[in-house]
Amino acid sequence: MAAAEFEEIVETFEFLEDWEDRYRHVIDLGREMDPLPEELHTEGAKVHGCASQVWMIPRVQGEGPEAVISFDGDSDALIVRGLIAVLRTRVNGETADTLSTLDITGELARLGLDKHLSAQRSNGLRAMVARVREIAESTARG
Repeated sequence: MAAAEFEEIVETFEFLEDWEDRYRHVIDLGREMDPLPEELHTEGAKVHGCASQVWMIPRVQGEGPEAVISFDGDSDALIVRGLIAVLRTRVNGETADTLSTLDITGELARLGLDKHLSAQRSNGLRAMVARVREIAESTARG
């Protein structure tokens, strides 16, 4: 499911030639995402390495490599909320084993974001991807 939704974003990005329109689309995706309740904005949920405030909460169903992982997230910056939404679209619903080996950065590169984000935003996105991988690897090990 996650991969199919991500493919829709890839197709939309191919249709939207102007980067302003692509940024607006990413921001809209973030606006559509449910915000995390304020009580989940904890230090433990915080993703360090982001210029903005970012929180990611994993949801794990099952155990070991076949556990299904999803993330909820939030940020105080609209574009970053959008990046969380894009990331969630690609990774939510995948198994721990899949996420441990998936080239998430390569998948996101298909959108060209790596060429159009500021260095700080790129670092933040890398930190979010690292959090996904860390949770996946920890879950896969049991």
